Amino acid sequence: MTFVRSLIMLATVVLGLSSCSEPPAPVTAPSSEKSSSTPPSSTASTPSCPQTGFDCDFQNRFAAAQKYVQNRPGTVGIVVRDRQSGAVWRNDQAGTLVWTASTVKLGMTIDLFRRQRAGTITLGQADRSLIQQMLHSSDDNAADALWKKFGRDDYAKRFPEYGLTGITFVPKFDRYWGFMKCTPDDLDRMINYLLTEVPADTKAWILNEMRTVDPNQQWGVWGAGPAGKPGNKDGWSEEDTGWVMNTVGFVGPDERYTLSIMNSLNGKGGYEEGKATLNKVAEIIFSGRF
Repeated sequence: MTFVRSLIMLATVVLGLSSCSEPPAPVTAPSSEKSSSTPPSSTASTPSCPQTGFDCDFQNRFAAAQKYVQNRPGTVGIVVRDRQSGAVWRNDQAGTLVWTASTVKLGMTIDLFRRQRAGTITLGQADRSLIQQMLHSSDDNAADALWKKFGRDDYAKRFPEYGLTGITFVPKFDRYWGFMKCTPDDLDRMINYLLTEVPADTKAWILNEMRTVDPNQQWGVWGAGPAGKPGNKDGWSEEDTGWVMNTVGFVGPDERYTLSIMNSLNGKGGYEEGKATLNKVAEIIFSGRF
């Protein structure tokens, strides 16, 4: 009995030692393969900016431009359009009426060529030369001659057909091209009418003039930089409310983007301040994009 008990105790000791020599069972870690195969959450695929038709870079540029103009003299209305996607960005002053100054000369140009094509007027070489001067250097005398010869305030009846739906003569002033007001939205519609509705040969001639303007108009949309091949029609004047500085035009391959800016300084600055504002806005929005 004692012998048997001794054998049992010995067997127990051996088994105990054997079990002590086995390593503990490993703790199973979460499978990395399983976690990597899990579909990404909707948060990971969500864009970091709203879907507006403009990429995030443009949206950041618009925010920077708006922040900039809030600290500039007067009111500044801005409209940017992507002609390829149809997206449009407007700031809070895009619907504000401002003296048109010489930007309306682009509307006169569109009107004159349209009427000639319709056969209601005939433009001679001298008339075309006046149109060229009106676009190239914003010559007021040329505009006056064309205004008087081809209908005076009758032009205004047709301006809404070219997108200038909000244009108006300023009360208590003569009904004259230099005494009108419109909005940045109006200028946006006008430049896009030119780019989409004007016959190709006429459009090509006008765009060339806008791309090769005199140095006195190489500002505003021009501030986008030469890589974007900009073209513009500028307007500037000192009115009863102070200086106004305006620009409307296009930039980018195939004139993809249009830009209109109207700055009514409201007596808080002059020509140089307005010019600097418009140049900087165009630079903020377009510099480095082309």
